[in-house]
Amino acid sequence: MKISRQIVVFDAADLTAESTFWAGLLGGTVDADDDWHSVHVDGEQRLAFQLAPDHVQPEWPGGTPQQIHLDLYVDDLKSAHEKAMSLGARLLQPAEDTGSAEGFQVYADPAGHPFCFCWG
Repeated sequence: MKISRQIVVFDAADLTAESTFWAGLLGGTVDADDDWHSVHVDGEQRLAFQLAPDHVQPEWPGGTPQQIHLDLYVDDLKSAHEKAMSLGARLLQPAEDTGSAEGFQVYADPAGHPFCFCWG
């Protein structure tokens, strides 16, 4: 399994406020779609922000809603899936079509933290 890119994705109800904050802090620029913003620094995507209309801010340190997840871009979904499962991951949401040009599957690590294997 080769992981070609790692992206940390923040869930947020206000994508513009969130992505603008991080772009300003990191000295980057924002690439915005309706439900997904990316922050690029020095031409590389560093962070992403996913629209989550019902996002609730955590009550630190004991907040329960998902606040962040990791996107791992893989060259071989099958081998990545097998490796993750053998290490104790749980498949939370299978891809609609693993044969499509791009997509993702959602997993949880042993402690329940979500991450996605993405391709395309």
